[in-house]
Amino acid sequence: MKSQRSYVKCASRPMVIPEPGVPYPMLNVPPPKSHSMTEQVSSVFGLSFNADFLQEILAFPATAPQSDSSSTASSHGEKATVEPSAIVKSDLAELELPAKHGRSSLTRWLYHIAFSYYRKIFTVIFAANLIAFIVIVVKKDGHPLAPNMGTAASVNLMATLLFRQENFVNLLYEIAVACPHGAPLWLRRRLAKVFHYGGGHSGSGVAAVVWYIMYTAVLTRDFIADRSSKWAVANLATSYILVTMFCFILTAAHPVLRRRYHDYFEAGHRYSGWVALATFWMHSIFAANQYRVLEPGSPPSLGRYLINTASFWTFCISTGCSLLSWSRLRRHDVYPEILSSHAIRLHFKYRDMQPFYGLKVSTRPLLEWHAFATIPDDDGTGPGSKGFSIVVSNAGDWTRECITNPPTKLWIRGAPMHGLLYTSKLFKKIVVVATGSGIGPCLSLFYADVTPRRIFWSTPSPAVTYGKKIVDMVRKPDPDAWIWDTRTDGRPDMVAVTYKLVVESQAEAVFIISNPKLTRRVVYGMESRGIAAYGAIFDS
Repeated sequence: MKSQRSYVKCASRPMVIPEPGVPYPMLNVPPPKSHSMTEQVSSVFGLSFNADFLQEILAFPATAPQSDSSSTASSHGEKATVEPSAIVKSDLAELELPAKHGRSSLTRWLYHIAFSYYRKIFTVIFAANLIAFIVIVVKKDGHPLAPNMGTAASVNLMATLLFRQENFVNLLYEIAVACPHGAPLWLRRRLAKVFHYGGGHSGSGVAAVVWYIMYTAVLTRDFIADRSSKWAVANLATSYILVTMFCFILTAAHPVLRRRYHDYFEAGHRYSGWVALATFWMHSIFAANQYRVLEPGSPPSLGRYLINTASFWTFCISTGCSLLSWSRLRRHDVYPEILSSHAIRLHFKYRDMQPFYGLKVSTRPLLEWHAFATIPDDDGTGPGSKGFSIVVSNAGDWTRECITNPPTKLWIRGAPMHGLLYTSKLFKKIVVVATGSGIGPCLSLFYADVTPRRIFWSTPSPAVTYGKKIVDMVRKPDPDAWIWDTRTDGRPDMVAVTYKLVVESQAEAVFIISNPKLTRRVVYGMESRGIAAYGAIFDS
């Protein structure tokens, strides 16, 4: 007997949605209509979206074949309609994507994209620094002192490095997920945005550069007014070196340049930061010798002057953040498990690993690093067995080389660090969406088995590409998981399928691990309909 299917038309193309209990491998999905991928639409804030994604955001009415029942358009765009000839009643109500919330496409774009939590954190930090600058200028009658400006710059530099230090980031996550399930959902939804902490890193970094430019301007003013100090020239020279390094780092960190020249960005960011940190210490000594003689009474010694300044202690913390991470640099044995010509699983046996952690690995530790989510290994002896693994798929030069010539040793730096999926513990039930190798980070969540979940994985030839073991790891936590083979069944409408799973499971949130374009589309498609959705931040 032929299995029953419901056809739902979303985003102007029919999509097959199986009834509960119908195994996914039997699906035969008509291929979707192709869309031009070459038309790129530039947006503000350094982001760019292709035409498909912009259409989803602006909710332009899509052109669809006419049917006996005309579709109903809402004020937010065309609502999804069901083709009467293909309707098959299921135990759920007839599925139709609801209209997006908000008065217009502009208000939705502003709320969900332009004013993301990443940018909100950035704005709050920058606004706080602007207020501090106004206070300093007003208190000094329009003539701020160089030491005050330098202290503000050093505090922001410290915050910048803290937001990249593994232990500090883990602390932020632990504080966020400590919220109990009994707390209001609106609070838990906001705490789950903790992974936007990159806004703190970039906000503090930009503020530090602005402060230091103003600090150098004040130093230049003081040097022109009084050149009697023998330390003034060295102090001013190191200040301009720091300004140059900071401006270089800030320019290279722009999302467009960072994506296009990522390897150069990473190396430049690292070496410029090291030069700046070393120069900062020299500059602190030069500045202390220049300004300690201006103290009332007998000038204090260099050491006493330094330990009485806030900048000295913020520099100590900043330096400690960098040294702590690099002091954990180790080279460990790797045990590769070839899954296919597209993917490989790398096993490490030097330590146990709890779920929800990620690591940075490299073959060239001074040039490039690659972050991967870890999966606790279970070799049949039960949870806690020695070792962990990472799944690497062909996504670039480094990963391609890793698959072609499996490494036997890799460098690992820093402490294991929590990531996006750790915030899933805040919710009572979730839907996990992944495409391709995005299933790798999700395996750690499945292993933890903390939060009830439904799973939707869309990938070409899952069993061939990733192996039966990986497929079984997906089906174990959700026997009814939708594992969609795009090679035989075409590309599904990710927003519609995700929405159906949310309705079926009554989930509180959606977590997606995919490429930037699809992540933004699904997150926007859910959030614009009032469903909490979380995906990776690619410009953090």
